[in-house]
Amino acid sequence: MTIDKQLYEDIDSVQQNPQKDAACKRLLAHKVFLAWIMKTCLKEYQNCSVDEIIEQYIEGEPWVNQIPIDKDKTNPIIKGEQNEDTSINEGKAVYDILFYAVKPGSVKSVKEYIRLLINIEPQTEWYNDYPIMKRAIYYTSRMISSQKGRDFFNSDYGKISKVASIWLCMDTPKYLHNTINYYEMQERQLVGNMQMPKETYDLQTVALICLGKPEEDNYNGTLEMLEILLSTERNIEEKEKLLKSKFNIVMTPKMKEEAQIMGSYGLGMLEKGKREGISIGIEKGIEQGIEQGIEKGRFEERLSNIQSLITTLRLSAEQAMDALNIPQEERSQYLTKLKHLN
Repeated sequence: MTIDKQLYEDIDSVQQNPQKDAACKRLLAHKVFLAWIMKTCLKEYQNCSVDEIIEQYIEGEPWVNQIPIDKDKTNPIIKGEQNEDTSINEGKAVYDILFYAVKPGSVKSVKEYIRLLINIEPQTEWYNDYPIMKRAIYYTSRMISSQKGRDFFNSDYGKISKVASIWLCMDTPKYLHNTINYYEMQERQLVGNMQMPKETYDLQTVALICLGKPEEDNYNGTLEMLEILLSTERNIEEKEKLLKSKFNIVMTPKMKEEAQIMGSYGLGMLEKGKREGISIGIEKGIEQGIEQGIEKGRFEERLSNIQSLITTLRLSAEQAMDALNIPQEERSQYLTKLKHLN
C-alpha cells in the first residue's frame, strides 16, 4: 500500500500532538469494532450477530473525546452539541468513546424504548496510583447520574438507562493476558424469598478486556481481532488481510489511515512523560510504549521511532538509538537513512 504525502504529514502531526492516542479511539469507534466488543462483553447482545448490532442497535455516531465526565460538564454537550472540536475539552476528563445502543427486544415504535449508554476506554497503562476497577465504577456512576435533567426529570427514576463501561487494556501483567472479566450488580436474599425485578437494579456493567500475544492461551475471537487491529508490529497490509480472512471485516480507507497512525502509538506514553516533565514517565514510556512496539519491529518502524524521539525529546540520533536499544552493528543503516531524510 502506498501512503501519500498528506497521510505522512498527518502521521507526523499526530506524533507530535499530545492527543495522538485519539487515533486509537477513532479506530475503535467504528461500529464494526464496537459491535464485536458489545457481542463479547454485554449479555444483552450475545445472541445477536455483529451485523444486527451495527444495523439495528447502535444509535447514531459515537462521541469520541467529546463528553466530559465530571459533574455539570456532561449534559450540555451530550444533549446535542456533538460536532464541537475535540480541542475544547483539552485538560478536561472526557470519556474516550461514548454512545447509545438500543436493547434487543425493545419496541422501537414506542417512545420509551429501552436503551443502554455504553462507554469504551482503551488503556495503555495498567499500573496507576489507583485500581482501574474503581475508576471504571466511577465512570458508570457518572453515566447514571448525568442522565437526570437529560434523559429523565425530577423523580422519574424509572427512565434511567442501564450503563456499561468496557475497559480495553493493552499493557497488563502476563498472567492477565487474553482475559475478559465481567462485573454486574446481583441480588442476594438474606432473609426470606423476596425478589425484585432484575431490570430495576441491573443498571451498571463493567467489563475488562486484557489483550495478550498470539502465542498465548485464549488467543481467539474478539481478543484476537483487537490484538490484530491495535498491534504496533503489523503493517496495514497484514492487518487488512487478517481482519478480512478471519473476521470478514473489510477495512475502509479511514480505518487504514487511523491504523497507520496507530503504528507509532507506543510513543504515546513517552510523550505524556515529556509533557508532564517527569523523567520517570519518559523512562516508562520508553520501556512500555516503545520496546513492545519495536522489539520485533521492521526497519521502517524503528526509523520512524528514532525520528520521533529526535523531534519530541530533541535527542541526538545516537541518544535516540540508545533509548531504543538499537544494536551498535545496526546503527549505520539508520544513520545513513536519516541523512537522506534531512
